[in-house]
Amino acid sequence: MPYIPFTEEQKVMANSVDLAEFLRMRGEKLERVGREHKLIYYDGSGKHDSITMSGSRWFDHKNQVGGGAIKFMQEFYDMDFQTAVQELLGQTIIPLSHSPPKAIAKEEKKEFRLPEANANMHRVYAYLIKQRFIDPNIISHFAKQHTLYEDKEHHNAVFVGVDENGVPRQAHKRSTNSFGNAFRITCEGSDTRYSFSHFGKSEKLFVFEAPIDMMSFLTLYPKGWQKHSYIAMNGVYENAVLTGLKSHSNLNEIILCVDNDEGGIEAVDRLKDILAENGYPNVKRLSPEFKDWNECLKAKNGVEPLPAVPHKRKEEYLKEVSELGYLKCRPDKLTSQIYATFKNGQYNYLAEYALAGSAFFMPKTEQINSECKAFVWLQNKLKGSYKPYTDKGRKAQKQRNLQDCVQEGLRDLKQTARTREQSVQTAKLLYSLADSALRLNVENTLSELTQEQSESEYIVSEPEQCMEFG
Repeated sequence: MPYIPFTEEQKVMANSVDLAEFLRMRGEKLERVGREHKLIYYDGSGKHDSITMSGSRWFDHKNQVGGGAIKFMQEFYDMDFQTAVQELLGQTIIPLSHSPPKAIAKEEKKEFRLPEANANMHRVYAYLIKQRFIDPNIISHFAKQHTLYEDKEHHNAVFVGVDENGVPRQAHKRSTNSFGNAFRITCEGSDTRYSFSHFGKSEKLFVFEAPIDMMSFLTLYPKGWQKHSYIAMNGVYENAVLTGLKSHSNLNEIILCVDNDEGGIEAVDRLKDILAENGYPNVKRLSPEFKDWNECLKAKNGVEPLPAVPHKRKEEYLKEVSELGYLKCRPDKLTSQIYATFKNGQYNYLAEYALAGSAFFMPKTEQINSECKAFVWLQNKLKGSYKPYTDKGRKAQKQRNLQDCVQEGLRDLKQTARTREQSVQTAKLLYSLADSALRLNVENTLSELTQEQSESEYIVSEPEQCMEFG
């Protein structure tokens, strides 16, 4: 990416971002432990909670490293310095409040107050209709419900979340500027269990990332919309969704209408898992054709929309799984094959050998009665069970995870005789080894592609005229 000359003030501001709040807005899962938060994440080796954070500071107790917000983005998300600063400053995602660690440590709960309302909603109506193409009737509905209004001080659009009794508990402000960067922020003291929403009497709940996405969807599909329920998460944070479900017993079908980009794709799997854990297994996805529902609305009104953004890591993982070739397992050679491919960094071959081994040890059924059929079944299982939000962490960490899987697999393969239960365990270990090898190989492939792209930026399209030497 091109060099961006950040000021010292910008660097300090980026490094002072409250990590817990920032990561929640990215859709990460955190748990409160005293004055600190634990980051809960998954990778090929399972669940991890070794990273703690307070304010802008963090520490990885497993690997004994830590630092500020910028270093966290570099370490955990494998970002370069420039991208890390951009993300933290809100130049590529929702802008954040930048509070110093000491202020965060006090954990002083601010009293929630709605911003003072303007006498009219002229600017909000003009912005939502002229720039966002939202149906005036949709705007008027929420205005009459007092969940949408214009603030007096800055003429922002204010989206209000109310509790079961209709009492305002949360508010999200969005600028109505025609030019410049959009301003978006949740008001201090807001209760994140509530958000901008509409609850009907049907069993369907439609879930969106932002209020404008939600209103755009209603504009696109207005027929009988009031009988269903809708909620905007203000990101991909599940708190308000769970509260809405628990307070409305009629809801049993959840439709995730999140953005069609990397964040939205990751959010789908993460939210599905969270909802299932809370007793809501009936979850579907409705994906917009373009990046989000407002971009679809723009396209309908003749404005060039932002395209959908594919999830590169997921696409590469599924591609590499599809390209795995079946090799009949030779149990007497499997140990040396696994060791050699790991040592030589041939992770795609390592995955093939491991998956073939898993197919060999896997108990056969009437439907899956051969190693070849078992291999194909396991191949499809890898595709179906892959969840991008569990594929986080640095390349070095994935290298360590793979090494652990290799060591555990090799120890297991030393067994000379196995019961059925031991064979099942061996098959599971080799399956995990294949998955871990693929994740690291994907990481290497993406790093190479990024490097090639970066190098191409310095290549001129056409060489200058020069002397020829015979």
